[in-house]
Amino acid sequence: MNWLSDYVRPKFRNLVGSTREVPDNLWHKCSTCGHMIFHKELDKARRVCTQCGHHMRLPVKHRLAMLFDDGSYDRIPLPKVPADPLKFRDVKRYTDRLKDAQSRTAESDGLIVAHGPIEGRTAVVAAFDFDFMGGSMGMAVGEGFVAAAEKAVELDAPLIAIPSSGGARMQEGILSLMQMARVTVAVDMVKDAGLPYIVVLTDPTTGGVTASLAMLGDIAIAEPGAIIGFAGARVIEQTIHEKLPKGFQRSEYLLEHGMVDMVVPRDTLKGTLARVIRLLTVPVEPVAQTTLPTVVTPDHVEGHRETEPTGPVDDSEDPHPDVEVLPPSDGDKAARRKTAPERERRTGDSAAASTAADQPPPEA
Repeated sequence: MNWLSDYVRPKFRNLVGSTREVPDNLWHKCSTCGHMIFHKELDKARRVCTQCGHHMRLPVKHRLAMLFDDGSYDRIPLPKVPADPLKFRDVKRYTDRLKDAQSRTAESDGLIVAHGPIEGRTAVVAAFDFDFMGGSMGMAVGEGFVAAAEKAVELDAPLIAIPSSGGARMQEGILSLMQMARVTVAVDMVKDAGLPYIVVLTDPTTGGVTASLAMLGDIAIAEPGAIIGFAGARVIEQTIHEKLPKGFQRSEYLLEHGMVDMVVPRDTLKGTLARVIRLLTVPVEPVAQTTLPTVVTPDHVEGHRETEPTGPVDDSEDPHPDVEVLPPSDGDKAARRKTAPERERRTGDSAAASTAADQPPPEA
């Protein structure tokens, strides 16, 4: 029996208390450079690595607070939809997965719709929440996006979509695939109203979301290093049996190949969005129309009459008296003597040919 560990240590622990456990989320490791960042410093940098500039995934509420003026905005609740119309179950019931996601994120589904000022100009934002079942698009997300489009038309404001999604929600089957068509019609409704539709592509944007609302923007903005595509790179390589190029499906690769308009760092995203909104919504002042004066021609001059020339034109007058004319050189004279017989021969041939053409053909 060890009296120190069995008797003294328990007594001492009861006296001073147990050691306080350190939370696991105080430090974050950058997946690109491995740099360890304190969580307060990371939040202050908007979850951008201070060492290499890698853009980590930003929680959707932090993103909305970053975009809207003073972090103030009004939310639009998502419409109510059936929770589990297919009674889907794999290793876990779909309803249980929904409850777990709702408990973890305090949200009803994977989309937040809000409207508010961005540098003084009203905009409607539909932002996906990747923490809610990977930002997958089901009926609730589709209905929420339609509500966002309707609100944009009502407010006469641009619609900004911020996808961060793995695609359609497989637990809802064909009902989730139907949302691809619904959100496309919603985008057309915004464009038919003459309003801008802007997309901010974040990491990751894949699957059915990419194949629908993510690629329909009037202006497509991407965050640095974001994965944007339909199928995953590994699936594509296994299908085509070829190695994909470096950086494939990254935002910089898409910019080089014309799939996005610009790649904007997170700290300048708000200013870029405000500038794009201003350019697309502020009406251009019409140019004042001016009446051109009537050009007076000689026919309109009062008392105009035709006059004859005052006299013959003197062709002998030198129009350029200041230009000195040099006499021809010996070489020029020799060239003229050499080419004179040739010109006479060509002239004689042309005259003979013309005479022969004028004569009638001989009778047979």
